[in-house]
Amino acid sequence: MPPFPGMPYGPAPAWSFAIFEFGLYLLFILCFWHAYKRGRPAVAYLLGGLVFGLLLEFLEVLMGSYTYGRFWLMLGKAPADVPLCVGIAWSIIMYTARLLSDSLGLPLWAAAAFDTLLALNIDFSIDVVAYRMHMWNWDWSHTTANPLTAQWFGIPWGNFFGWQTVVFCYSAFSRLLERRLVRLRAGVGMSLGIALLAIVCSLGVLYATEMAFPTLIRWGILGIHRFLAMCFLLIALFVRGWRFRKASAEPVPGLSWIVPGWFHLLFAGCFFILGFYKENIWMTTAGIINLSVGLLLHVVPIIRLPNKQERIQKLSIDID
Repeated sequence: MPPFPGMPYGPAPAWSFAIFEFGLYLLFILCFWHAYKRGRPAVAYLLGGLVFGLLLEFLEVLMGSYTYGRFWLMLGKAPADVPLCVGIAWSIIMYTARLLSDSLGLPLWAAAAFDTLLALNIDFSIDVVAYRMHMWNWDWSHTTANPLTAQWFGIPWGNFFGWQTVVFCYSAFSRLLERRLVRLRAGVGMSLGIALLAIVCSLGVLYATEMAFPTLIRWGILGIHRFLAMCFLLIALFVRGWRFRKASAEPVPGLSWIVPGWFHLLFAGCFFILGFYKENIWMTTAGIINLSVGLLLHVVPIIRLPNKQERIQKLSIDID
């Protein structure tokens, strides 16, 4: 019998959980080694993303937003426990998104917007499939909504708005604080302090937006409206910032392709192998479009660089 009301899918094969979890541990090791070679600020950004991700997940679980399936390494006490690998996913997605935006020489606000669009694109690939695999579960039993078609194929719009807020704020606040504070004292304590301050500031913005949401609902502004408005803002910031980008000496790191590619390929594979594509032609179409958008987000900004010499430099993949 399916473990959740209205969900026709039973537990996913054990191999899918294992590949997801241990693949993330391996990717985190690669990202940590890459950050270590870049220096303290990069390590602090990566570890700060891990702490931020775990803190967010604990808060969401405690508020009853969703519950998690059983992974090998869980933190906390059931049912309010969180997989370590999910915090790692937040960390490496935000870290590798910044690698790409930094290599493109984007100004601060455009870089934060581009980071967010990259992360959101990955989450669109993950959530619809992971939800049906019972990696994490939203409970629609207290509503009349169909768990497979409610909002975005069973995923609340608020989840995507949360991704937008978290990634944009952490990316923007980190960059702002690095500009202002690193000059004062470049050291381990300062790098960790910047990451901590970025987390605190980002949580403040996230808390304010969530507290304002009930009022917005009374005004007829729903989750989808917040999400679409934020999408428009992010795209506008990126497009405007693209005109003011600066030449960067950094090549595009291979990890900025490997990490999103791994997420997209894993969940696209599960989507078809486990038969979810049979459920809804619109969901399948949306998944294919999202994969195409992901490819464009990673390829188009590079091939549209201003000259041939810089394009060759940018396309030199540097996994180290």
